Amino acid sequence: MNPAHRDRLAFMRVVSGAFEKGMEVWHSGTGKPVALKQPQQFMADEREAVEEAFAGDIIGLFDPGIYRLGDTLSEGPKLHYENIPVFAPEFFNRVRPMDSMKRKQFQKGITQLAEEGAIQTFIRTETGREEFMVGVVGMLQFEVLEHRLRTEYQVEIVKEGMPFRFVRWVVKTPKPVEDLKLTSTSGRAKDSHGRDVLLFENEWSIRLACENNEGLELTDTAER
Repeated sequence: MNPAHRDRLAFMRVVSGAFEKGMEVWHSGTGKPVALKQPQQFMADEREAVEEAFAGDIIGLFDPGIYRLGDTLSEGPKLHYENIPVFAPEFFNRVRPMDSMKRKQFQKGITQLAEEGAIQTFIRTETGREEFMVGVVGMLQFEVLEHRLRTEYQVEIVKEGMPFRFVRWVVKTPKPVEDLKLTSTSGRAKDSHGRDVLLFENEWSIRLACENNEGLELTDTAER
């Protein structure tokens, strides 16, 4: 709305009771109380401050980086519902800033886009150098990534396609992940929450990983 000034808003639907500006609520994501300041409502490209809202209303809250999809805000009882699952991406690119001097802006932009749920990020370290990977469900998301980094963070990126088509989160492993017996085309990485994941080119590699590592349990979804 204003290219010279950018902040973040988390949109919240009031499902019961009433909202009042400045009220203190319990936030399920952090397990701590937060004060709801600077609430906004939108109409086209205009926005206005909100003093109160009721069930069915949608308002925008200033987000200092604590809100995630599926979080619950409650006054009184501490309500915590099951997390929204993260589904496995199907396309992967190694990404880096075209200008190495803009790595700080690049990392900030990538992190915030991942927090919004626009992309998923993975760090691969087994190659001897830290590789930053982005995973998406559809190729159009890579175009969104490039556009938003360029327009919001003034960062141009270089993308390198990777052969992986499947990612699986490690639920249980009989040995350290780095010692698992995998095919030569498989990979190891960690997601943005530090959880171990395995990367595969095909379903045959997934099946072989489970057969060669008795007790290994994998899943194609994770909690956000």
